[in-house]
Amino acid sequence: MSKRIGSYPRVRIEGGGRAVVSQAGGVLLVETVRKAGLDAAVSAAVAPWRKARAVHDPGKILLDVALAVALGGDCLADVAMLRAEPAVFGPVASDPTVSRLIDTLAAAGPKALTAIRAARAEARQRVWGLAGREAPDAGGTVTVDLDGVLVIAHSDKEDAAPTWKRTYGHHPLMGFVDHGPGGTGEPVAALLRPGNAGSNTAADHITATQLALDQLPKKYRRGRRTLIRTDSAGGTHDFVAWLARRGRWLSYSVGMTVTEQVHQHVLKVPASAWTPAVETDGEIRDGAWVAELTGDVQDGWPKGMRLIVRKERPHPGAQLRLIDADGMRLTCFATNTVGRPIAELELRHRLRARAEDRIRNARATGLRNLPLHRTAQNRIWLEIVQIALDLLAWMPMLALTGKARLWEPRRLRLRLFTAAGQLVTTGRRRILRLARHWPWTRHITAALDQLALLPNPG
Repeated sequence: MSKRIGSYPRVRIEGGGRAVVSQAGGVLLVETVRKAGLDAAVSAAVAPWRKARAVHDPGKILLDVALAVALGGDCLADVAMLRAEPAVFGPVASDPTVSRLIDTLAAAGPKALTAIRAARAEARQRVWGLAGREAPDAGGTVTVDLDGVLVIAHSDKEDAAPTWKRTYGHHPLMGFVDHGPGGTGEPVAALLRPGNAGSNTAADHITATQLALDQLPKKYRRGRRTLIRTDSAGGTHDFVAWLARRGRWLSYSVGMTVTEQVHQHVLKVPASAWTPAVETDGEIRDGAWVAELTGDVQDGWPKGMRLIVRKERPHPGAQLRLIDADGMRLTCFATNTVGRPIAELELRHRLRARAEDRIRNARATGLRNLPLHRTAQNRIWLEIVQIALDLLAWMPMLALTGKARLWEPRRLRLRLFTAAGQLVTTGRRRILRLARHWPWTRHITAALDQLALLPNPG
């Protein structure tokens, strides 16, 4: 009788391997940084905080931490994975040097944040230009989704507080540019707030929107071509009035709370006024209808605002609320877009749910928790997380095709970034050879070829 040895082969492990590169697929992110001009932009932005006789460029230190986060790290010390591969990522600062830079930028406060954000906006405009028809503004419009994120604190950090979900931590308000059905999305705003910050705080929504607009090319910072979407947290008089203010003229699609007044108006809507809701493929959405409300329900709101309500049969097991009517679940939103069918506008607003995917990706990319103690430090960390998310959105947009463009960070790491390679030096050239048997090597090499075709900055 043969002795069973298990399902997997037994391999002898020895240390001391040479010329082996882990995270070899990370060269995709390095090339994206280079083609976007992000390295030069960030270096110039944080140059005022470079100390005399400093060995390491503070801009590269910041980008190294962002690359580590994009590759799966969730604290400053994870930059060690880059430090172990100098042939791919260059010289990487020590942990104390990284920590001192974060403290220096945190002490600088809004000046450092403004400088970093300006560098990101400069690189974003270049990337969108390089992306051409794949850019989020290829259709002449840009959609920005605002949503809150609950970040749990596992220790007593500055400004951590009980949240509305009975957890403890922070409640950042974030903004994401929607790439539509053919892509993912990229962050354009992150406003750090205490855990007990209100969901409906108009001032915070205005600040987050200003941060988001500053990240867009100048032609989209005002005017109807920019759409701001929020859930019902943004449905306040002050925020909607700010969006519609004369001279700003932004388009908006803002969720609204179904109040008793709205409920009474819904009961008076005749059956002939209800229009079937539609799906993204143009088919009718089963069991859902939309209608536009008029009359005194719009009193006190900006001129030109349209109030659209949807009624839908609830899913099996769903609990109806007091504000629901005739066994139908009611939702409501406001918009200032005219000339389009209300069913199409309702579908456009419903697609705001893609922001939940962006939040899930942010949690998987450094936002599972805030690793630093002081709020000023964690504001810098949020900027690092946004740079990492930018790279994870820009690389597929510039270099990947087909379904690969829709891969989220976890899948990009598993299939592309974790690929191993062998570093070969021949003559004066260094060549990184990827494993031929790796199932996604073809995707990596094709993406690198695509990035190589793009013009260099300047």
